[in-house]
Amino acid sequence: MLTKRFFKTKAEAEVTFEISVSEADNVALVAEFTDWQPMPMKYVKKDNVYRTKVRLPIEQQFHFRYLIDDSKWENDHQADAYICNSFGTDNSVVSTMQC
Repeated sequence: MLTKRFFKTKAEAEVTFEISVSEADNVALVAEFTDWQPMPMKYVKKDNVYRTKVRLPIEQQFHFRYLIDDSKWENDHQADAYICNSFGTDNSVVSTMQC
């Protein structure tokens, strides 16, 4: 799930990435804005989700995926869009366009 918060005085948005995964030891966010390097996500026990917040430039789109236990790829089922990647699967897309 994606949650976005836009700032009136900054050209950036705070995006919260969240995924519910049963029985995972670790989950990482892997994205264009991390140069496709895994960014560990924090497990929030009370909500039973993995979550991380990232500030991104506004008026752009970024590809991302979740990496579960260093071996399983997962998309965000509430992403803004999906686009084919060079591995024959889809990437999730987050948009920081303001309406």
